[in-house]
Amino acid sequence: MTAAAPAVGIEALNVYAGLAAIEVADLFAGRGLDPARQGNLMLDRRSVGLPCEDPVTNAVNAAKPLLDALAPPERARVELLVTSTESGVDYSKSVASYVHHYLGLPATCRVMEAKQACYAATGALQLAAGYVASGLSPGAKALVIATDVAVVDAYAQYAEPATGHGAVALLVGDAPQVLTLDPGAFGLHSYETLDSARPAPDQDVADADRSLFAYLDCLDRSFADYADRVEGADFGATFDRLALHTPFAGLVRSAHRKMTRDWTSLSPQDAGADFDRRVAPSLAYPRQVGNLCSGSVYLALASSLDAAPCVRPERVGLFSYGSGCASEFFSGVVTGESARAVRRMRIGERLAARRTIDFAEYTRLLKVTRSCLVPERNREVTWELWEDYLDSGERAGDLLVHTGVTDYHRTYAWS
Repeated sequence: MTAAAPAVGIEALNVYAGLAAIEVADLFAGRGLDPARQGNLMLDRRSVGLPCEDPVTNAVNAAKPLLDALAPPERARVELLVTSTESGVDYSKSVASYVHHYLGLPATCRVMEAKQACYAATGALQLAAGYVASGLSPGAKALVIATDVAVVDAYAQYAEPATGHGAVALLVGDAPQVLTLDPGAFGLHSYETLDSARPAPDQDVADADRSLFAYLDCLDRSFADYADRVEGADFGATFDRLALHTPFAGLVRSAHRKMTRDWTSLSPQDAGADFDRRVAPSLAYPRQVGNLCSGSVYLALASSLDAAPCVRPERVGLFSYGSGCASEFFSGVVTGESARAVRRMRIGERLAARRTIDFAEYTRLLKVTRSCLVPERNREVTWELWEDYLDSGERAGDLLVHTGVTDYHRTYAWS
């Protein structure tokens, strides 16, 4: 692809998608939405946040298993922590500072938070990869965590069933087992638009049509930039599999259809088979979680590897889009070890273990959860009210929960 460069990429990946979920059909029925449109979304279930879950707990619970698997000398080499979120809880103090503390990361670690809607984790990944590849601190590792919570309710109409909850953690280093990034293989496209925003901690605004067109435009133009940078790049032939930002699976299906029409000579029938082979495996988890914002593309990558494990090295094309807007098309290589590394995290098993709630419980939880994001000087969150949601398996007692706010300082405890 490009000149030889040190191998850098994702060493480990984990997903935390909360403890509760609702069937999308039940949410449609409860809101009185047209059930015929559920097929367009291609969603089955979506994660639902509890009042004792917030961007900090999601991030810590996603990243802790990755760090627990490291030997102490490796853990001490985590020199960069970046959290990406649309759900920051303070205009100055970063979510990352809480995450750094509860993960027990070394004091010799850069700590920061990034924000660019659903793109921020990819920007952080590329910055982390550049730091590792620079060789300025040989053996250094970075931790990138995309973490968000859903705040939408009935006003969002058909966007509400598509909104997810949770976090994806990426350990970045020079011994990539999950994804080896193709050095220099990327394409960018960004411009200012207001297709989505969160002007307050408990308020989302969105122009759905503008957002959909911006997504499709950015996919097309960021791949065009990729093709300009990477000699011989071909949308239909270069990539063995694709993992795209997935606000909802139906949009990814439409995006693939447009790209095969504009960039390949595939017939509609062959394009359908191509979708089933290269894209559909990446949608299995997003269909069960909803939109994980900047973690979405990495949830899709994990899904692709779990649903269709590779037995030989394969190239993945990845697309990241963030409202506002920024986008990037980039690529990397996965192997059989990639699938094994993701499978060890038991992501599918833990998604299946979420408690399924009905619409009445969903609306009750939503009101309380939204209020816990609004800044207050003091607040108590009685997490024990939701103790029976906690996983009764091997991680019982090993999850971080939000317990309240004391003089504007958010407080947490291990369940």
